[in-house]
Amino acid sequence: MPVKTWKVQPIHLIIVETLEKKGSLADTELFEALKSFYKEIRFDDLNRTLMKMEVTNLISVSSLTKGNRLVQLTKR
Repeated sequence: MPVKTWKVQPIHLIIVETLEKKGSLADTELFEALKSFYKEIRFDDLNRTLMKMEVTNLISVSSLTKGNRLVQLTKR
């Protein structure tokens, strides 16, 4: 049975930092950026986190093309 380890920073903080550095990103680009930090992350984990962040108005997610979404920070 594989052992999962806790990361120092939660996923939503890494997403905010990445979007602050790079600006708006497609969800696939954001996923690739997160994979460099979290080796065991799945696309479902990203979707769940994005949904929570959108409900709390931290980010905005809009449709680019079929199957692609644009993720951007909301203005504060």
